[in-house]
Amino acid sequence: MAEAHSAVAFSFAITHEGFDINYDHEVLNLVFASGVRSWKKRIARARNGIRNGVYPAHIQSLWLITAIALGLHFAGYQAPFNLTNKILVYLPSNTINWQITACFLTALTVWLSICFTMRYTLKLLLMYKGWMYESRAPGSRVSIPTMLWVAVVRVLSSWNKPGLYSFQGSLPRLPLPSVHDTMKRYLRSVRPLLDDENYERMTALANEFENTIGKKLQRYLLLKSWTSTNYVSDWWEEYVYLRGRSPLCVNSNFYGTDAIFMNLTNNQAARAANVISLLLNFRRLIERQELQPIMVQGMIPLCSWQYERTFNTVRVPGLETDRIVHYRDSNHIVVLHKGCYYKMLIYYKGRTLRPCELQLQIQEILDSKATPLEGEEHLAALTAWNRSKWAETRNTYFSYGTNHIALRTIESAAFVLSLDDEPFEFDLKRPELLDSFGKKLLHGNGYNRWFDKSFTVCVGTNGRVGFNAEHTWSDAAIASHMWENLIIDDLESDGYDETGNTKGIPEFTPPTPTRLHWDLKACLPQIEEATICATKLCNEVDLRILVHQEYGKGFMKKCRLSPDAFIQMALQLAYYRDAGRFSLTYEASMTRLFREGRTETVRPCTIESSAWVKAMENPSTTNDERVELLKKACERHQLAYQDAMCGNGIDRHLFCLYVVSKYLEVDSPFLNEVLSEPWRLSTSQTPHGQTPKMDLKKHPNCISAGGGFGPVADDGYGVSYIIAGENLIFFHISAKNTCPQTDVHRFAKNICQALADIRSMFEQHMKDHPKPAKSITNGVSK
Repeated sequence: MAEAHSAVAFSFAITHEGFDINYDHEVLNLVFASGVRSWKKRIARARNGIRNGVYPAHIQSLWLITAIALGLHFAGYQAPFNLTNKILVYLPSNTINWQITACFLTALTVWLSICFTMRYTLKLLLMYKGWMYESRAPGSRVSIPTMLWVAVVRVLSSWNKPGLYSFQGSLPRLPLPSVHDTMKRYLRSVRPLLDDENYERMTALANEFENTIGKKLQRYLLLKSWTSTNYVSDWWEEYVYLRGRSPLCVNSNFYGTDAIFMNLTNNQAARAANVISLLLNFRRLIERQELQPIMVQGMIPLCSWQYERTFNTVRVPGLETDRIVHYRDSNHIVVLHKGCYYKMLIYYKGRTLRPCELQLQIQEILDSKATPLEGEEHLAALTAWNRSKWAETRNTYFSYGTNHIALRTIESAAFVLSLDDEPFEFDLKRPELLDSFGKKLLHGNGYNRWFDKSFTVCVGTNGRVGFNAEHTWSDAAIASHMWENLIIDDLESDGYDETGNTKGIPEFTPPTPTRLHWDLKACLPQIEEATICATKLCNEVDLRILVHQEYGKGFMKKCRLSPDAFIQMALQLAYYRDAGRFSLTYEASMTRLFREGRTETVRPCTIESSAWVKAMENPSTTNDERVELLKKACERHQLAYQDAMCGNGIDRHLFCLYVVSKYLEVDSPFLNEVLSEPWRLSTSQTPHGQTPKMDLKKHPNCISAGGGFGPVADDGYGVSYIIAGENLIFFHISAKNTCPQTDVHRFAKNICQALADIRSMFEQHMKDHPKPAKSITNGVSK
């Protein structure tokens, strides 16, 4: 309780001698400064709210229209619809002051009309998705409607510099596909996976569903799509993430790595300090809404809703369902080092601490001889435990007293920083080092990452960094944007001196980090059980990070194929060779062209892709036939990806129909079977180049190796990849080593062989046909 007593800034008591008042000037000053900072943020939010509310119009245009209204009135001309005179009728008198008031109200009415006209015009324009399907092949012509659409959207979206949330009110809602269209797409997607008998059975189930209960479920879902901002996102967050009872470690959380070809400093404290500072700068951009929204082709906005919960966010466990808690502000982070937890202030004396001052705090922690309290070292294993068990332990032992104060300190922190006591190493000649780097970020030792926090920054003893992120609050694209921004800013800020320390001279001695106090004796059995489960979970996962340097995006473009479709076909071939069969494959696509959009599933295993894979394994198939089949497979994949981005996917619609059926307590054999199908090959491309600051021509080594995630199925693979450059691709391959059918090293070799075979195939085709084949790349390539 010593920490609680020291936090008291003011005490009042009545004694026999009179009043006794005690107060601490320093603490009261901190409280006052915190209050001032909070009010400044509220005023800034209000100002930004007004700016976003009138976008794409500019608030300063109100004063121009007011001047015009005043000029018209006093020059003897009528305003539109004679508004000024009509308003004067309802005012107390016709004096000069009231005439000015009437002119202002007239201007305000006209201005608001213009604002809403521009906003809803932009919203109607953004509903058009024909541009997505336009051919981008050399020599192809864009249709006239799309050309006109581009011209108008470009004018409206560049009328005024947007803030982070400026386009939110203009983004359209996610459209609801018809049941018939979804059934048609679904049956086509499973055809290569089922024999004739099972396909006929599945067709019968789908037809029965469409003609019976599907109509009723669709009506309820249609009502939800009318009354909610996005008919998928809230249910997706609740039922896929928050109601999941499996441990977050490996099963849900994902990781991101450092720019492995770049080494700015080997000083752990200095790198940690600069990373903290750059992340706080990114948080400030989000809070002030100064971060530029991501624009497709420089004019089509993506939804920015997920950025709001990047910092000061935690997933709190519940007995049946978890909940996401986002704190409006936080002036501290929590640092974990050698099993000890520290609260570290990042805001002091009216400003955010500078990197040189943050380094002093970090160094204090690194130099500390403190040892963990009983149970403290393995405490974070609770966050890697079954969610219901963690919730029960939390409610019993962490809902009051010292433990409650310490836990709230962690949960309300801007983020958690883990200072590891081992290096994060990388060497192209020793691939096992990069594999180990990835495993340290994916799960660590099971108790040196606080898996409930929105993200934990991990810093190795050699200055390498990475992060582990919780998945509920956002998709990987948001964390990837944050990390990409950090890497380029860390390079361009030139924040290290020749000795590897941060630049600058501290203006004052920053506050000393304080240890968090715990009383864990009563819950030691739970911590021990959680540690055993977390260790077992970590040991069951194998990870291979493949660095493919034979070729990259450059050769794929030469083949006139979409890079994403190219890699997905290579994965289909590699998996077929690995497993001897085709399997249901998941690829994540974004739906952020719509308000509060998250992801949709693309199913890369198609009729066309399976035909090409079989042709590759058939020696009697000619090279030209294989090339044509691959082009058709890539074309089909691109079409499916475009449909998913435009809200015409398969799986999110079926998922929502399933949720409605559970609410209505209606059983559907079709939905039960569809929703129980395992994703044995789960894939995702890590977005790259989201910030315009990233210039690989200027900084070729400033590129992250991407990140990865654990396998979705116990007998399957999780594959994340990033097309890092013209001649570089990273693959992050995970699987359970307890499954005899999967082997990440074997699968990595199969991927390399598949990519080599495709290259040989196209090189032979180009030799036989010197004139390049006609491009089939349509829509937006990832």
